[in-house]
Amino acid sequence: MPEDTAEGGALTGLVVVDFTRVVSGPYATQILGDLGADIIKVERIEGGDDARPYGVTGDNAMPGPTFIALNRNKRSIALDLKRPEGRDIVTRLLRSADVAIHNFRPGVMKRLGIDYESVSHENPRIVYCEITGYGDVGPQRETAANDLAIQSYSGLLGITGEAHGAPVRVPTPVADITAGLYATIGILAALQHREKSGRGQLVETNMLEGQINMMSYMFVDYWMNGVIPQRMGTGNRMGLPNQAFPTSDGWVCIVASNDRRWISCCKALECVELLTDPRFDTLVHRYQHREELVEVVSAASRKYTTEECLRRLREGGVPCSPVNLMPTIAADEQLAALGTIVSMEVPGRGTVKVVRSPLHMSATPVSERLSPPVMMGAQTDEILAGVGYTAEEIMALRADGLVAG
Repeated sequence: MPEDTAEGGALTGLVVVDFTRVVSGPYATQILGDLGADIIKVERIEGGDDARPYGVTGDNAMPGPTFIALNRNKRSIALDLKRPEGRDIVTRLLRSADVAIHNFRPGVMKRLGIDYESVSHENPRIVYCEITGYGDVGPQRETAANDLAIQSYSGLLGITGEAHGAPVRVPTPVADITAGLYATIGILAALQHREKSGRGQLVETNMLEGQINMMSYMFVDYWMNGVIPQRMGTGNRMGLPNQAFPTSDGWVCIVASNDRRWISCCKALECVELLTDPRFDTLVHRYQHREELVEVVSAASRKYTTEECLRRLREGGVPCSPVNLMPTIAADEQLAALGTIVSMEVPGRGTVKVVRSPLHMSATPVSERLSPPVMMGAQTDEILAGVGYTAEEIMALRADGLVAG
């Protein structure tokens, strides 16, 4: 892997005014911050980001692990956006910003007077990104959304879990994260367009369409073949066998998804008699006899420990993996080699391990420059001074209850 050689990130010099909270928006802005952008996190004066208490247990001080995980490389300013004077501060921030991003429901920013039309009138170069739950048009546009609701509405929840079991939520917030990724992609594309045209634009994405895109091959399978996706546990229709199988002491995932790998799998697990079984001799036949296939492969894999099963499969060139639990993967040597886990000093919390960006860039490396703003509005004075407020004006704003930190 190339060594990091530059002092700044690819987005160093860009200013992002971040109105987002919880997961989808903060995930997007943390990516931009890791790439070097200056993220000004605007938090409401009454409590700040809703995610601050998430995961706090016992006597643990806020913020909790969700906030810590998603808000490094940001500076926090706490404002009262309900008052015109608070919105005046935001307007001044936006005049010189490159990007603005929010994940409020449609109509909220317009009511505050900081929607794209209003902001772009003052700053035509701004790239303005909106993340919503269901989109900004249609009958569900104003419906409240969260990750579970979108997993359910999109159809994802309808195909998770075992065949005859209840729906099972994908534990990581995939609808939030997908929306954050698409928002980031859209912002970067709009910034590139601005380099050529000199003008910003509105970038819109939503959690629902993000999940529909993640399931696109299932939709196409339905439209082309009439196949309605079913609950298949760890399996899917992208080749067979392709799921988790039991061993004598645990589980392994085996992906022998084409005929060549099926031959190698049978040889590795010493069940070559299956190669001449007419139920399993081709992928089409294996699709037709999936339940019997799972049964016979499970019987073969149970003869071995997890370690022995993995060794045999890997020697045969069959893609496979142990089913790791958190303590195992958190200490994994591959993650150590990649530098995936880094330590940060977080005020009041000591040294905290966090997951680094998965981007590795030789000339403009990602970085973990700033710890998450543990105190809401921690950089309020610094940010206000950066857009021209004097010390006396800042004191007056504090005294009036417009800002905090």
